[in-house]
Amino acid sequence: MFSFLSVARRHRAGLLSSTVLVSIATFGAAPATAQQSASPDLLPPVEVDPPRKPAAPKSALPRGAQTPRARASQPAATQSAAAKANAQLVVSPTGIATPAAHVANAITVVTAKDIATQQARSVPDILAAIPGLNVVQTGGAGGQSSVFTRGTNANHTKILIDGIDVGDATNANGAFDFAHLLTSDIQQFEVLRGPQSGLYGSDAIGGVISVITRKGDGPARATASIETGTYQTFNQSAGVSGSQDNVNYAINVAHLHAGDIPVTPQQLLPAGQKAIGNAYDNVTASTKFGVDLNEAWSLNSVLRYTDATLLFTGDGGFPSVPNAAQSSHAVQQFATREEAVWSLLDGRIKNYFVINYVNNRTSDLTAGNPLAAISTGERIKYDWHAVTELAPHNNFIVGLEQQTDRLQTTGLTAENGNRAGFVEVQTNFAQRMFLVASLRNDINDQFGSHGTYRIAPAVILPVTETKLKASYGTGFKAPTLSQLYQDFPAFNFFANPNLKPEQSTGYDAGFEQPLFDDRIRFGATYFHNSISNLINSNATFTSYANVGLATTEGTESFVTAQLTDRLSLRADYTFTRAVDATTGQQLLRRPKEKWSATAIWTPLDPLTVSATLLRVSNWRDVSRDGMTSGLVAPGYTVVNLRADYAVSDKVKLFGRIDNLFNRHYQNPTGFLAPGLGMFGGIRVASFGME
Repeated sequence: MFSFLSVARRHRAGLLSSTVLVSIATFGAAPATAQQSASPDLLPPVEVDPPRKPAAPKSALPRGAQTPRARASQPAATQSAAAKANAQLVVSPTGIATPAAHVANAITVVTAKDIATQQARSVPDILAAIPGLNVVQTGGAGGQSSVFTRGTNANHTKILIDGIDVGDATNANGAFDFAHLLTSDIQQFEVLRGPQSGLYGSDAIGGVISVITRKGDGPARATASIETGTYQTFNQSAGVSGSQDNVNYAINVAHLHAGDIPVTPQQLLPAGQKAIGNAYDNVTASTKFGVDLNEAWSLNSVLRYTDATLLFTGDGGFPSVPNAAQSSHAVQQFATREEAVWSLLDGRIKNYFVINYVNNRTSDLTAGNPLAAISTGERIKYDWHAVTELAPHNNFIVGLEQQTDRLQTTGLTAENGNRAGFVEVQTNFAQRMFLVASLRNDINDQFGSHGTYRIAPAVILPVTETKLKASYGTGFKAPTLSQLYQDFPAFNFFANPNLKPEQSTGYDAGFEQPLFDDRIRFGATYFHNSISNLINSNATFTSYANVGLATTEGTESFVTAQLTDRLSLRADYTFTRAVDATTGQQLLRRPKEKWSATAIWTPLDPLTVSATLLRVSNWRDVSRDGMTSGLVAPGYTVVNLRADYAVSDKVKLFGRIDNLFNRHYQNPTGFLAPGLGMFGGIRVASFGME
């Protein structure tokens, strides 16, 4: 009974903001104490270029790996950041490795080198500065992290790790929590903006964030790092990777600990009650193996396990006030992908046979409650798809999927299935005109058939090399198992098995212009999304119903400049107008404006210094307990500094200062963001320091 009430209270906290704000709140912020998840995924972890290692022989490159021609066109020391990004291979826009220059969708690529330069320890640290995204985190390390893409909801972006949808079926609204995603094994991640359901199915209304971990390449290479700093931070990681003959391997273990993180504002505490800082501990282990059995068959395996615990100050009583004792939220996540690849006709046809499995277990222990509320979610997916090269740079993809979600919690065991088929065509005309078109149909056990599509053309004009691009697509978001089946009779609130998917249409159009041999590049994109059938509480607040209509639109613009061989700059600006189309009110936690700028300077060959400025305008919010709506949260500006020094090709020292000017702000309302933080450490490698 205690476990049931604990779950019910967390669920009710989410309903409070929905009740007060009707469609705005459900489309807006997720409950601050809830954990979040996602839904179906797609396509194999197609490998990108591994990091180049000076000691690795050329023969050690994986079969079929090629260095993009743009990379070889000029020395690495003088090649601009924009040119490198333009040559970077990306996977998420089309499902197969494609040069970024040939992609029409708005996409941001973050590489392992970028992560090392920024010294980011978790993914939210990086996402905050990416255009089109707004990151909301309840405090420092381990605090619930939600990402709003182009003004859409936090549960409208699909999250993949090596092709695995890492969503948590136990969460009521289905949004993914980035707080527990560490960076030590990441080779690259891609932020794809705009509706992508035509290829990726449910949950991709706002876009897709695809994470690709390291693949072993060349001689065995061992790495390790250790870092310490403010808030009792202690961060370590170690890994080994390489390849020999027809086998590749990569193993990584990371541990992050932080304590005494100030989160609860003093003004919310009862008189005489002292604030208790949050504490967080995360251990993540991952492996990646591959073997080429012969010229036709290869096998790939990905395993990932995370064990994380957050100690935090929850709320209790009525009206709600922070508790005097801490609560805990524990997460154990296991994810695996097993894949067989069958190649025909010298690799012009590749068949992928894939099994994905994800198991999430959450345990919530509330202050004063001796029994934990435990929920378990499972997702298993069988996937076949084939990639056929019709002609050089022209591909056809066809695929079938079968997915089953299961949810088990106090008093409930539920299951839902989904079957899907899709096709995609990717064309390239004379390296100047590019087109991707996809069509997909999903048949869900609960809501039936739903079709989506996407078309994305791009053209590079001769002489000026101006890139013009556009895309149009439809999307949908299926109801979660909790919304369909989980009742809360103690609060007279019941599931609705007749819910319909949320639906969307979206389009964007923009340009990119290179100058001075791509040493300068600038561009802008306009986007627009309309979303209907938003899932919210009904008029009597006793169940869910499809209500509400929202519109999001805005612009994303950027400029990059390689001012000298040692100094580069990048600046981004995002304007977002996200409103409830029924009431005309601004949606929650969608700031209208965001600016970011980063400068990277290498005054000496071993030394790199960088600085990032992030400015976010004010936004509409609710109080910490969800009881007060219509608040205007003030904007904030933070500056971060980083430096690293290569003692040798095997040893690197690094340090950083977060929130240099110790700005005090809350994001979201009721949760303090970390103040000034200072950190430092050392990274070692057996050879070829990145």
